[in-house]
Amino acid sequence: MTEIEKILDQLKRAYEGGAWHGPSVREVLAGVSAQQAHAHPLANAHSIWELVHHIAVWENVGRRRLEGDRAEIDISSPEDWPPADDTSEEAWGQAKAALDRGHEALREAIADLEESRLNEPILPGLSTVYVTLHGVIQHDLYHAGQIAMLKKALG
Repeated sequence: MTEIEKILDQLKRAYEGGAWHGPSVREVLAGVSAQQAHAHPLANAHSIWELVHHIAVWENVGRRRLEGDRAEIDISSPEDWPPADDTSEEAWGQAKAALDRGHEALREAIADLEESRLNEPILPGLSTVYVTLHGVIQHDLYHAGQIAMLKKALG
């Protein structure tokens, strides 16, 4: 297995399932309604829906950086944490579908990578491609854990 294949495997486990730590992003989102996704059961915490948007933002940033775009996002800005304005079940389904589409685009971009790029900076002044991709995986898992806690807080 090449290093690119190993990274893709880890990304798949974090997002789709099969990780040894517990539920992946998609597994933890299973059965969450729009009403639950929009709820704020913990004071000063983001909602599940906001976390879904945020995960999508950073998977997209990873893909864009692979393609040469700096994709600079102001941390804690509305661009970093897009709000969930429409709270309907249809909008929730669209948010999850957009997350899936962005994830697939990232997987495709990684699959097209030359192995020789892994130890190079993703862009001048930024971390290596390897560190960036593992950072996206870690980011997915961190927020999957937050979603799991929010689901428990919802009862």
